[in-house]
Amino acid sequence: MSGFDAARLSRIAGWMQSHVDQRRFAGASVLIAQGGDEVYYHQSGHRDVAADLSWERDTVARIYSMTKPVTSLALMMLAEEGLLHLDAPVSEFLPCFGDMTCLIPGATSADQVEPCATPTLHQLLTHTSGLSYAFNPGLLGALMAERKIEFRPNQSSLAQMCDALAELPLAFHPGTRWEYSVGIDVIGRVVEVITGQTLEQVFTQRIFDPLGMDETRFSVPEHARSRFAACYTPLAEGGFSVGKVNAGTDTLRLIDGTQESPFLNATLLSGGGGLVGTIDDYLKFTEMLRTGGAGIIGPKTLDFMMCNHLPGEIASMGPQSFAEQPMDGMGFGLGGAVVLNPGRARSPGHVGDFSWGGMASTFFWIDRIANLSVIFFTQLIPSSAYPARPQLKALVHGALT
Repeated sequence: MSGFDAARLSRIAGWMQSHVDQRRFAGASVLIAQGGDEVYYHQSGHRDVAADLSWERDTVARIYSMTKPVTSLALMMLAEEGLLHLDAPVSEFLPCFGDMTCLIPGATSADQVEPCATPTLHQLLTHTSGLSYAFNPGLLGALMAERKIEFRPNQSSLAQMCDALAELPLAFHPGTRWEYSVGIDVIGRVVEVITGQTLEQVFTQRIFDPLGMDETRFSVPEHARSRFAACYTPLAEGGFSVGKVNAGTDTLRLIDGTQESPFLNATLLSGGGGLVGTIDDYLKFTEMLRTGGAGIIGPKTLDFMMCNHLPGEIASMGPQSFAEQPMDGMGFGLGGAVVLNPGRARSPGHVGDFSWGGMASTFFWIDRIANLSVIFFTQLIPSSAYPARPQLKALVHGALT
């Protein structure tokens, strides 16, 4: 097994500090484990700038779309029990998704539709369902934004949001394109229907408690509220978008504080982006993935989840759209991206690396060749603001011996 050059690994601290000094990130932390042993940890900056509170190892952060691997895992645990199959139409569990339509090519209004198949569970998991996000370009994204179908923690309930989503047409025929979407939020509702429990109950009983993830929940635990981080954006128009940073703007504008945040008392349990937690909790999750399931899921099921489920690269399935990872050189599994060609992805790594990130710029990857789990925490929306993820991968791989 490769080791690390300590001097090269120490470059990460300077890289992090430069981002803090330039007001790109208020604060951040990096945790690296190899073969189950911690080999590096560093933190820098503040979890709350106005309150002058330092970023600490036990800071609680919004992990947003790093919730998706957890939800995908929960569904596959139910699949292992014979309670579903991935080619089942979602309408088998959520009847509101029966009799679907999709927009015709070039549609300019919501009534320009044609009949289409109902998305399958597999299509929802792999972002090939025809669903979208409110921040995505295109007519469906605009319709979702207009109706505020955003699956935020303070919006009604998961069941009600899925009902509202099902009233809209799909952006394209299921299975024909890849577009980042709320599909895994819908999967979360499927998990609730199958189990008869809330998504938080399922996660806690089946995943968090067995793994000892005591501070990962949909609402910030009462005892941890003093450690909750504020969230910032460099965008003048609002952080819940995928715009680029404009020169001259305040690069750390508060978008979600620690006292009034909807994450303090979530009413909608978003399986696509609703969890908060600590960096050490998430290491327990990534190590479970890397080492074969820790007894909560079978190792062969995890192998299946972390292989590519698309015909080729993400980029081969339609026009460039937002994703938490590059589209070139990357496939997509169940809950995360899979490296197919590091050169095409233009980022150091190994074929088979499994990763995903969150809207507030958190990020993880596991490398089963080098036996690595790497996790990066910060709180800046959008994740596309700066190229921190490929830079961190280059720093880590540059330190391997």
